[in-house]
Amino acid sequence: MQNEESTIGGRPRRVPWNKGKLIGAKPPLRAKHVWSIRTKLQVEGRMRDLAMFNLAIDSKLRGCDVVSLRVEDVAPHGHTVDRATVRQKKTGQPVRFELTEQTREAVDAYIKAAGKKPGQLLFAGRRGSGMAMSTRQYARLVSKWVAGIGLDPSFFGTHSLRRTKATLIYRRTGNLRAVQLLLGHRKIESTVRYLGIEVDDALAIRLKNPGRADSLCPSNSGGLVPRAVHPRALIPLLALQ
Repeated sequence: MQNEESTIGGRPRRVPWNKGKLIGAKPPLRAKHVWSIRTKLQVEGRMRDLAMFNLAIDSKLRGCDVVSLRVEDVAPHGHTVDRATVRQKKTGQPVRFELTEQTREAVDAYIKAAGKKPGQLLFAGRRGSGMAMSTRQYARLVSKWVAGIGLDPSFFGTHSLRRTKATLIYRRTGNLRAVQLLLGHRKIESTVRYLGIEVDDALAIRLKNPGRADSLCPSNSGGLVPRAVHPRALIPLLALQ
């Protein structure tokens, strides 16, 4: 009986790639988790990991874009800039992000210690300084960081880092249009699905942030429509830690 179940038509039965694994959207980290990981990396003196973690949180970039970062993307003149712009691989569209002071300090310390120069990859892989770190290696690092503070790594992934700050900004402000710009999404619907927002949740957040011209409002079709947001309104949002 067991042999019959493990074979189909005389050929070995393929085991589904997701058997025994949790699939679907990975949840964002909470603020306390972010600080715990940062503190642990600082105490252990893991400068590269600290710089990568902070950049991933602040930039909200996909994993493929994080590992492809070059020195000149964030530190074109030898020191980390306040704001950087990176062209996304998936969409080909540029996205701009703010780097907090603690991220700039971590990146500057790592660049100095590693002797990185403009033109070089910021995070090289195991195959040499000219080869970027693979997304698989980056995912293993994220799992290690998460497990290091007592969380189950199977519940989190590289997208957890991308979603962390975006989710925090949305829950604090209810500004969906701002989050769309920060994530580099072309359609607002993509941002809604990405954050896992339900209509009731969005309206509840809207009630907590009354009087905002850039919050969500109900549409005639029963959905939610983001009102316009001025670029200057993004500045205080970008600086949230």
